[in-house]
Amino acid sequence: MGKNTKKRLLEAALKVFSEKGFLGATTKEIAKQAGVAEVTLFRHFGSKENLFAETINQYSFLPKLKLKEILPEIKTEPPDIALKKIAREFLNVLESKKNLIRIMYTDFHRYPDHIKKIHESIIENIIELISAYFNELIEKGIFRKVDTHFAARAFLGMFFSYFYAKEIKEFLNIKKNDLEEIINCYVDLFIKGIELKPESEA
Repeated sequence: MGKNTKKRLLEAALKVFSEKGFLGATTKEIAKQAGVAEVTLFRHFGSKENLFAETINQYSFLPKLKLKEILPEIKTEPPDIALKKIAREFLNVLESKKNLIRIMYTDFHRYPDHIKKIHESIIENIIELISAYFNELIEKGIFRKVDTHFAARAFLGMFFSYFYAKEIKEFLNIKKNDLEEIINCYVDLFIKGIELKPESEA
C-alpha cells in the first residue's frame, strides 16, 4: 500500500508540477490529484521541495540509461551515422519526458538552489557520456582536439533548442517527417566543425 501511495503521489506531482510549475503547484492540489490526504504526502516526502526533487529523480534517469544502451553498439559505426542515432534517441527521450522538461523549465530561475543542482546533475550526466565518446574519436584521429565537454554540450544543445522551440514553446511549425532532414543537417554542420582535416585542407 505504501509503495502504491508513493507512486500515485509521484504521478500526481508530475502532472500538477508540469501544469503549474514548482511555484504554482500546491501540496494540497497534488494530494487531491493522488486521492490521498495532504498529511499523507508530507508523511512520504516531508515537503514540496522534497517531492519535487524526488519527482525529477524518479522520471529523469531514462535519458542516461538510453544513451548507455546505444553507445556500445554505435562505436564501430562512422561518426555521422552514430551521431544521427544519438540525436534520434535523445529527441525520442525528450519527447517521452515532455512533462518533466516542462517542469524543469517553468520558472527555473526562481527555483531554490538545491532544485537547480538536481537539474544540472541530470544534464551533466548525459554530457559526460557523449564527451567520453568524443574523446575516443579524438584518440582515433577522427575529431580534432577540442574540449569534449563543451563539444557534447553544443551537440546536445542544437537538438534540445529545436525540441524546446517546437514541443515546449510550440512556435516552430515543423512536420514530423521533416525531423530526419533536421537531424541530418545538424549532424552535418557539427561534424564539419569538429572533424580533423588533413593539413592541406586546414
